Amino acid sequence: MAVILVTSRSFSDGDLDLVERAAIAGHRILRGPAHHDLDELRVLLHGADAWIAGTGPITAEHLDAGPRLKIIARYGVGTESVDLDAARRRGIPVSNTPGANADAVADHAVGLMLAALRFVPDGDRRVRDGDWGVRRGRELGAATVGIVGFGRIGQGVAKRLSGFGCRILAADPFLPADLVRQNGAEPVELDELFRRADLVSLHAPGGQLLVDRARLAGMPRGSIIVNTARGDLIDERAVADALHDGILAGYAADTLDGDTAAKDSPLLSPALADRVIVTPHLGAQTTQAVDNMGSLSLDDVIAVLRGDEPRHPVKAP
Repeated sequence: MAVILVTSRSFSDGDLDLVERAAIAGHRILRGPAHHDLDELRVLLHGADAWIAGTGPITAEHLDAGPRLKIIARYGVGTESVDLDAARRRGIPVSNTPGANADAVADHAVGLMLAALRFVPDGDRRVRDGDWGVRRGRELGAATVGIVGFGRIGQGVAKRLSGFGCRILAADPFLPADLVRQNGAEPVELDELFRRADLVSLHAPGGQLLVDRARLAGMPRGSIIVNTARGDLIDERAVADALHDGILAGYAADTLDGDTAAKDSPLLSPALADRVIVTPHLGAQTTQAVDNMGSLSLDDVIAVLRGDEPRHPVKAP
């Protein structure tokens, strides 16, 4: 019986019993902490044959602690927290779950757009305080929306926005212009997108700074940014200053740089509470997405443990 270490909080927390599926395949699920603290994981990794991993870091030291590991299956899409070179050197394949949560995140991005445009969280807070004063918002259909990163999620956002009638721009250096047009958006360069869009939605990989002071300064006054991708895509201090100065009318995100460690983020200032919306990684948290991510990651683990190749391998750059 192989041991599968699972460090994703929501694994098998949907409608599907993936623990039972693993048992039927002859394997045992062992739970570990999602933050991947090596001191806590060391003993668990030592006995693990496979690892279904959450968003925590996976370093060479983690891999050294797991001499029996035959696969690391990332529960999700992003692999920037995984030392892919170290895994390759050790002959450990890494897989992910492309598209598993695309619909869920696209839904959440559009929801944040509407919430920011119509001041929904602020309105709820004020009503609970007895204030029924009206803040005039804007309609999504009247906006020019710029989508940064036009993969599965970005294309899903464009599909949803098509029903609102807004103009859609997209910047993605890896996609041909024809494919962008086929999916309902006008292809533009990144700097042009920030100059023209009055609502920008981020769907790019982490590890790069896309929203800095220069790009913010060139945006139409009163713009909104939505970030359901990664916290490190933005300069949080620059965004906070842009909100104070009125360059941005709102910022809505499903992440902060450092996340739970970001208690001192300038975006959490009480002075910005009426203009900033932050949700705790709700984007992928639907029953359907949880089942999809769990199934894809477990299927790849089971395949490798029986001697086959994973269906969704991630290559080292």
